[in-house]
Amino acid sequence: MSDIAIRVEHLSKRYRLGQREQAAYRTLREAVSDVFLSPLRRLRVNARRVNVPTGERENGYIWALRDVSFEVKRGEVVGIIGRNGAGKTTLLKILSRITEPTEGYAEIHGRVGSLLEVGTGFHPELTGRENIYLNGAILGMKKAEIDRYFDEIVEFAEIEKFLDTPVKRYSSGMYVRLAFAVAAHLQPEILLVDEVLAVGDAAFQKKCLGKMGDVAKEGRTVLFVSHQMNSIRRLCERCIWLDMGCIRMIDFTAKTVSIYETATIPIPPNGRRVGEAVFSSPARFIGWEIVEPRGEQPNWLTTFDTVTFKTIVQISKPITRGTHGIALRNNDNQLIWAWAVYNLYLEPGVTEFVYTLPSLPLRPGVYHFHVSLYDDAILLDEWNCVPELVVATEPLTHPKDEWSGILNIPCQFKVAKR
Repeated sequence: MSDIAIRVEHLSKRYRLGQREQAAYRTLREAVSDVFLSPLRRLRVNARRVNVPTGERENGYIWALRDVSFEVKRGEVVGIIGRNGAGKTTLLKILSRITEPTEGYAEIHGRVGSLLEVGTGFHPELTGRENIYLNGAILGMKKAEIDRYFDEIVEFAEIEKFLDTPVKRYSSGMYVRLAFAVAAHLQPEILLVDEVLAVGDAAFQKKCLGKMGDVAKEGRTVLFVSHQMNSIRRLCERCIWLDMGCIRMIDFTAKTVSIYETATIPIPPNGRRVGEAVFSSPARFIGWEIVEPRGEQPNWLTTFDTVTFKTIVQISKPITRGTHGIALRNNDNQLIWAWAVYNLYLEPGVTEFVYTLPSLPLRPGVYHFHVSLYDDAILLDEWNCVPELVVATEPLTHPKDEWSGILNIPCQFKVAKR
């Protein structure tokens, strides 16, 4: 048997701008109203189309996906990342057979369970109990199989008191708890999960992430869409980066997420690229890099061990009372570390400032070095170093970004009786 669970070949999906689904029933009053409102609607639709980039607009159509191809092996956990509107949900809807592609095709080898929106597949008039059996039947499971996992689903969703209440009376939290419990417990061979974990409370999110980790360990295939980069790093082996409907990168998660984070942040106001011409000041920072340990890229940190890095400054006139400062900030502009040295004497030429730290245990992500050089309290140059520092170490923090803090410190834990 083939070890490929999902094969996508040249998949594309095109939508018509401003298209509205035709109502199932129309009254005479609605028909008459449409006669007078249609010209106004056309004006609004045309106004919206003006704001669509030319590359996305083709005679009133927009491509949500364009020529997407990839393969996912059985038992693999793959993350899908990208900005809002990149095509992530459209891709999962095609794989779930909710919508048809415009071009290309997708092969699915195995039973699919999907959780794309809160309560997808639930009938609002049916009770929680009835919807569990309905979803199991949709997945092709027999009643005996559903009975086997029924108690686990109810316990996980924490809806025992409301099990025989129609789900239309459920809160959004109850809805999503039951939806996730059904999708995760009914043993689909392929699980497709969109950004739904943002709906529940912190305790439920933690429980869902733990369950997804268990599903992955059981050897089932998972496609996971999320804007929580720590969750992606923890759960996924590989990652697909979608950008404007196209695949921009497919690689190991640490590499893909780090490059994605780097690409989606603005360059600081005084950020400069290495090799720019030296201006009239007596000193100019022209570059920086990690010296030891050397990673795949000179701005990537992949270890918790001692780290040595350097900044390079070009000096055209002697500096007699130099002051040099360096600061490190995260992507939220929060100060992580700063240091300074005084009374430097620097001769003309290219000089390297070398720094050695016993460790830099920062959580994975993108960081900015800011360096400055003064002579007798007169600023000669300051620089937001580019490229940015990319920390691509193993994630050891809390899986939720908002609880992961700043540091990424290895921790040993055990439970001991007194």
